[in-house]
Amino acid sequence: MAGGGDALVLMPTGGGKSLCYQIPALMRAGVGVVVSPLIALMYDQVAALREAGVRAAALNSALSWSEAQSIERQLRAGQIDLLYVAPERLLTERCLALLDAVPLALFAIDEAHCVSQWGHDFRPDYIRLSVLAERHGGVPRIALTATADATTRAEILQRLSLSGARLFVSSFDRPNIRYRIVDKRSPRRQLLDFIRAEHPAQSGIVYALTRAGVDETARFLKAQGLNALPYHAGLSAETRELHQQRFIREDDLVMVATIAFGMGIDKPDVRFVAHIDLPKSIEGYYQETGRAGRDGLPADAWMAYGLADVVQQRSLIERSDAQADYKRISGAKLDAMLGLSETTLCRRVRLLDYFGEAAEPCGNCDNCLTPPEQWDGTEAARKLLSCVHRCARASGFGFGAQHVIDVLRGKRTPKVEQYGHDRLSTFGIGADLEVAQWRSLLRQLVMRRELHVDHQRFNVLTLTDRSREVLSGRMRVLLRRVGERPAAARPGRRRVEEAQVAAGSAARPAGQVTPLEAEVFEALRAWRAGVARERAVPAYTIFHDATLRETARLMPHSLDQLRAVFGVGAAKLERFGAALLTVIAQAAGRSNGGGGGN
Repeated sequence: MAGGGDALVLMPTGGGKSLCYQIPALMRAGVGVVVSPLIALMYDQVAALREAGVRAAALNSALSWSEAQSIERQLRAGQIDLLYVAPERLLTERCLALLDAVPLALFAIDEAHCVSQWGHDFRPDYIRLSVLAERHGGVPRIALTATADATTRAEILQRLSLSGARLFVSSFDRPNIRYRIVDKRSPRRQLLDFIRAEHPAQSGIVYALTRAGVDETARFLKAQGLNALPYHAGLSAETRELHQQRFIREDDLVMVATIAFGMGIDKPDVRFVAHIDLPKSIEGYYQETGRAGRDGLPADAWMAYGLADVVQQRSLIERSDAQADYKRISGAKLDAMLGLSETTLCRRVRLLDYFGEAAEPCGNCDNCLTPPEQWDGTEAARKLLSCVHRCARASGFGFGAQHVIDVLRGKRTPKVEQYGHDRLSTFGIGADLEVAQWRSLLRQLVMRRELHVDHQRFNVLTLTDRSREVLSGRMRVLLRRVGERPAAARPGRRRVEEAQVAAGSAARPAGQVTPLEAEVFEALRAWRAGVARERAVPAYTIFHDATLRETARLMPHSLDQLRAVFGVGAAKLERFGAALLTVIAQAAGRSNGGGGGN
């Protein structure tokens, strides 16, 4: 980019995408224009840049007329190095004319996957950004995203007129994130148990599919004593802004949200992302889980998944008014997500394979840490498929999952007796399995396309061509055994250390944090919180947790030693260096009974 060429950059969330355009923009003459999708994300990045001494500003609809005019004057006077602007604002004639009048270093189009009409974050205005190539053909352009399979990459290049751009694809792996998917039984209670056991008093995001689900989950967590807030498009703009600002500034807040709360989060110390409903695609899942652990420290991606998720998502696709191509692609994306959810192999291998990246088993997902039991479900599958067939033949129409399970387990409900299904040969032949086991079997058969849920006929079960292969004995059905496995202890620190090195921090040897380090770290966090309040900025724009932890580990006694800590640049060293050394000395003195030193 510094040399003037175009590029498409794919890097994982937290992998340093912003540096790919920030550094070239500062090296080149003129202003770097960054197209960013959400106002909150702009403000976070602008605040962090200003703390680092970079002249940055944002033009968006939240500004007053006088504030916008002030920024425009600074831009014309050459007093801004990086300008962040929403695509809707950039495409106005006023903004385009403004950019025509100033020297431009480059254009950076962040979250470029928003250009894809098949994607989970489609933004129509992104398609019109090809106007930049028409009006400023000589200005280099860089498109960046963390979520794009091969089809989406081609669409980005075509729609943004980047046919000659160089392609830079980093690894999609986030080794510090531990992936875990559990069978959904009582999702809110399961979520609460997960948070209490592994992330008490830490920041996290919980995604739910509907606004009602968000509100109910937030109320439930709050009633259980957690600091939780809802976020969805049904709330007023003022409420959404207040909740988002609280999430950014508080260290223990759990935000329960729809996917409307996603791209606008640049908070590095989110320790977990949880899903209580199945995402529509692996791209969406990857994008959302990628909000965890941006600082390179250990984080969790947890999801509860059940049969109702499969039925609901397929129903949404089949009942939509979209064109056939959209339904076909949406169905394929859902199948890939179901495959990730049901796999008995390493989840990271399956996830990275979707993006075209080969990987070895990670040792940091639930399937690697506590391998799931498998069982030969062929005979049970034949019983279930036969029961579906016999119920439908006896009555002339199909039935849903619960009724079929009742027949299999020999339960004489009024409905079973009404249709005479207690006289079928399949009545009671499945009493040896629990309801949860039958539901797990049924879900896996639906995922494998050996059973179909007909959404046009009230979710009744119907057989498929593959059903006949199972019933005839020509197909073996090897399944994952139902049951929530205990949370495994975190693995050795090798992969986490690799992530920290990739993020630029020196990896500490394996072992426990010393009491002195813990005390110094907490003292540094308290100092940082006070500075952030005084400057009215998020705490992580002062220093990331990873920087404070490394400072506590190294215990620098001079500015030269402090300069060696990752995340302490020249501007921050000059601004905060002396205060940091004072906090370290005071905390060390308290830990040693007032004697000072370490």
